[in-house]
Amino acid sequence: MVILQITKLLKDSRLLFWPLYCFFRLLLKHYEYKFGICIPYNTQIAPGFHIGHYGAIVVNHEAIIGKNCNISHGVTIGASYGGKNPGTPTILNNVYLGPGSKIIGGITIGNNVAVGANCVVTKSVSDSAVIIGIPGKVISYNGSKNYIINTIEKL
Repeated sequence: MVILQITKLLKDSRLLFWPLYCFFRLLLKHYEYKFGICIPYNTQIAPGFHIGHYGAIVVNHEAIIGKNCNISHGVTIGASYGGKNPGTPTILNNVYLGPGSKIIGGITIGNNVAVGANCVVTKSVSDSAVIIGIPGKVISYNGSKNYIINTIEKL
């Protein structure tokens, strides 16, 4: 996460820091291949972002991720360029994304939402929902309070 922040800062700086920016971009690519996590440096990520297990995580560079988002391995947060909801997802605060879940299209995942394992979400989800299945369906409104283990307040 620190390398993402530094790369973003250097990208917006003057020409003087261009060699340092190139070095951090290469370092970011190295860790992308090493850990199997593809999160571009220009993705908007709020504090408290937590990756439970590394591997096969892909995030679109236009996605917006809110505070205290906990994601597991195999998660994809991707864009859709056609269909009913073109665009990239916006994930609000205190969201848990289970292993293998896919969030696709110009949708909004509300606050305190828990997305189950291998769930494919292609429609916006309201606050405090628990969503499972393919396609994702809301099964309750108990939220993610039992799933979010790493938050900013605990740090």
